[in-house]
Amino acid sequence: MNSHIHMVKRDDISVLKAWLIRIIAILLALIVSALVIVLITGSNPVAVYAGIIDGAVGSSRRLWVTIRDTLTLLVISVGLVPAFKMRFWNIGAEGQILMGAVASAACMIYLGDRLPNVILLIVIFIASAISGLIWGVIPAYFKAKMNTNETLFTLMMNYVAMQIVTFCIVFWENPSGSNTVGVINAGTGKGWFPAIFGCTYGLNVIVVLLITVLVSVYLKKSKHGFEVAVVGEGVSTAKYVGIDVKKVILRTVCLSGAICGIAGAITVCGASHTISTSTAGGRGFTAIIVAWMSKFNPWAMLAVSALLIFMQQGSIQIATQYGLNENASEIITGIILFFLIGCEFFINYRLEIFKEDEAKEGES
Repeated sequence: MNSHIHMVKRDDISVLKAWLIRIIAILLALIVSALVIVLITGSNPVAVYAGIIDGAVGSSRRLWVTIRDTLTLLVISVGLVPAFKMRFWNIGAEGQILMGAVASAACMIYLGDRLPNVILLIVIFIASAISGLIWGVIPAYFKAKMNTNETLFTLMMNYVAMQIVTFCIVFWENPSGSNTVGVINAGTGKGWFPAIFGCTYGLNVIVVLLITVLVSVYLKKSKHGFEVAVVGEGVSTAKYVGIDVKKVILRTVCLSGAICGIAGAITVCGASHTISTSTAGGRGFTAIIVAWMSKFNPWAMLAVSALLIFMQQGSIQIATQYGLNENASEIITGIILFFLIGCEFFINYRLEIFKEDEAKEGES
């Protein structure tokens, strides 16, 4: 009697069971990672894991840096969600972040001595949002009017943004000849996020969580959010029910670009206080993984972002403490991501074993 294994799509799965599958995937990933650590480095995997934890949350400062970077990755991921739900594949977050960062740096440099810090920060937020919006709406316009490929268009816009940053650095370099901007307004702190309730990154937390809540409500409760979902289901359906698809594309990508632009302001004003071609740091691409793994759920993105940043911060510690290359932690992160992405298969599908006799009975 022969047996056959069939892949069957699940009609539904409880939230508890879905998260149980994810937890099992993480545990399996840690076991596999431990084996890799022993085989490649010969180090004690438990000690390496302890080093990663210490590097990410081992002190108050490390904890807050982890929180800061987690929130930055989160807000970029949230910015991608409206476009992705509409099936506009915005791969240009990296460039939109850089353009927001350029606008923020320009405001700090040219307006730092002319405006009170509160007014300056408001101007920075507006300027960065507009800059990211413009960088997003250009490919959106051509998509809406000429049906161009938004994936390639937004990807190429990233490289243009990098060249603009390089061009600006020539004028802003400090000290002269260093080919770097240096810390902007180091003496005055103009344009820097102020400490809130004694927390250096308190304003980062407030801004990011506010944006996350607003986007979540916008997509779930508003008419515009409904239109985004309908366009994402199918352009023909959207047109049939009277939705102006071109208008929705432009409006939604404007929102997506504006949020990514604000992420540039958060990076420059709330963290690095400088700008370079690496200001975005690849987070525009990492945010794509976060958004997809979270199935566009803003609050699930918080957990995924925290996991990735936790591993990234931990890599710095193990590199110095155990004499390991930072790639060791990246290997661990890659293994965990592989298992997490793979476990989505078992959340969406199940495997059933059918015996040949049962299959014949079903056919009869």
